[in-house]
Amino acid sequence: MKKIFKTLWFQVMLAMFLGVVLGIVLAPTGFGLLSEKISEQIAPWIALPGNLFLSLIKMVVIPLVLSSIVLGITSSEDKDFLKKVSLRIFPYFIATTVAATTIGAAMSTVLQPGKYIDSALIADVMEGSPAATTTAAPDESMHITEKLVEMIPTNYIKSALNQDMLATVILALFLGMAIVALDSAKTASFLDWIQVIQSIAMKIIEWAMKLAPIAVFGLICNITMRVGFGAIAGMAAYVGTVIAGLALLLAFYMIIVLMLGKMPPLQFLRRIGGVQLLAFSTSSSAAAMPLSMETAEKRLHVQPSVARFIVPLGATINMDGTALYQVSATVFLTQVYGVELGLLGLLAVVITTVGASIGTPSTPGVGIVILATILQGVGVPPSGIALIIGVDRILDMSRTTVNVTGDLVASVVMNRLLKKS
Repeated sequence: MKKIFKTLWFQVMLAMFLGVVLGIVLAPTGFGLLSEKISEQIAPWIALPGNLFLSLIKMVVIPLVLSSIVLGITSSEDKDFLKKVSLRIFPYFIATTVAATTIGAAMSTVLQPGKYIDSALIADVMEGSPAATTTAAPDESMHITEKLVEMIPTNYIKSALNQDMLATVILALFLGMAIVALDSAKTASFLDWIQVIQSIAMKIIEWAMKLAPIAVFGLICNITMRVGFGAIAGMAAYVGTVIAGLALLLAFYMIIVLMLGKMPPLQFLRRIGGVQLLAFSTSSSAAAMPLSMETAEKRLHVQPSVARFIVPLGATINMDGTALYQVSATVFLTQVYGVELGLLGLLAVVITTVGASIGTPSTPGVGIVILATILQGVGVPPSGIALIIGVDRILDMSRTTVNVTGDLVASVVMNRLLKKS
């Protein structure tokens, strides 16, 4: 029994439960122990350990992703590793993202959650909400060819300062390919340096993980205090539609694990439970990344070269849960505002979302920012964001869990396919 108390998954689960209970007790919409004004003042302090935890992760996520991908590419003795994994993983990621967006579009179109929204809520949003102004407007003047060129990080220091994960991945891929192409005697010292960077990043994350249970408690308590169950109940149809879509996507993953990974789905889920809990409670793929790599190697028996390449790469460009959510939210808001989307419009949303999900930062709340870009293309007012932002954190936790699961599914599948080839 003492062993269970020491495990991270148990501590995180206990922290989540206690956070929800205290949040309900303190929330003005719950037991009403605190007034709304006092609750707003206390909530940031309760969330402080969680925000410190996430900041520590964000501090080292750039060097961790860079070093992990480079070492993942170069650690294989097979010089054809990069070619073999690239020819498989990128089409795989695109295919699963298309499947996710299709599921999201189908669920929202069939269930039509927008029809259940009270017109009074729409009127409140149309008056304007501070929450709706927090998203940045996309640069519509930039041509698609310019956007493709912009993907190459010509000023990587600037990209790193902006936490541009896609730029980091692209740089890491080029570094890894160049190192493989060069004589090993020339690159040995550089690889040692990269190994040191990864070790330092992992040590800092190891320290940060000691804060994880307290961080989860603070984050969950803060969410419950701020959102309350009243706001969730008013958007029940929308929340239910997204969660049902994510559940279908998870079932789709289990079919992939069984058919392509040759692993029983229940066995797979048991082995990744700790990672899913951490991802759900922190809403950050980056926070779960070290545990994901460890789980892939030790519990799923994925080759280190595959795990260290796929997991960091997937955390940046394999955001299937986020893609599903963005399509669902877009269709939902078009229903709310009476915007006729049509089949071609829906197809355009799916294609845009697939592109937008690539390179989405693996940090909490970023999905709502990407969503603003998609909404502008279909004629939904930016103020519509305010209608869903109240329940976004709950959905953020759910879609992050699916994102992380997708990365581990990809690791298992690629590990088997590469062994066969």
